[in-house]
Amino acid sequence: MLETVRAAAAPWGLNLVAAVSVARFEAEGGDPATVKAIIDRQARSIIVVANGGFDFWRAFVRYAAAHQGWLERPDPLDDFTRATVEDMLLPAVRTAGVRCTSVYPFASDPPRLNFMQLGRLAGLAGPSIIGVVVHPVYGPWLAFRAALLVDVVLDAPGAALGFDPCPTCVARSCIKGCPAEAVSNEHGWDLAGCLKFRVEQEPACAPRCHARAACVLGPEYRYPDAELAYHQRRALKVMRPYYEAHLRPRRDD
Repeated sequence: MLETVRAAAAPWGLNLVAAVSVARFEAEGGDPATVKAIIDRQARSIIVVANGGFDFWRAFVRYAAAHQGWLERPDPLDDFTRATVEDMLLPAVRTAGVRCTSVYPFASDPPRLNFMQLGRLAGLAGPSIIGVVVHPVYGPWLAFRAALLVDVVLDAPGAALGFDPCPTCVARSCIKGCPAEAVSNEHGWDLAGCLKFRVEQEPACAPRCHARAACVLGPEYRYPDAELAYHQRRALKVMRPYYEAHLRPRRDD
């Protein structure tokens, strides 16, 4: 089953595929509400689909060039993800006689999954002090794209199961690279400090997250500049309302 998914996903740059059984997901701390939702759908396992490196972005660029007006959509990359999974991966799984439901990290409809937790349990990524997950080969240059809930038992974690590199890292280049001083070994990622700096000093971090770019893991797989800028713009769009509501300095009248 996993080889079927990998074969269908590979041409689109979705090169990280692993699975965790629902039983292990529940036993190792999976959110009870999530477990109930996926059991109600008769799922027995969760196949996690992610990309490491830049091939997924290249596939997106080719797809957008072939579909006029695609880049004018509100969420062109998410729409490309959904189109790829629905048109390529799900038919391959269902042809094998397996029931399958797709869940996306960007979707607001239930069931919702904590993809960072799911990725850890599926062995696709480990934690880091810069607020993103990391992979032994691709470093911080990976992203979760979808989960496939299937009615067969699979438990095949990836190479990152138990991966936790930051405590033994001696370079600490991510700490030095952050202009907001929002990363520390003791406290990890200071979300509020990062967000405040990002909004108030927008040009400083517009091209990329400097801490992420400074990570010593997988530098050869760093996203292209256009992709980095794309993600930074979208993150800033989300950050601004929170900043205005909670962090913006107020003058006393």
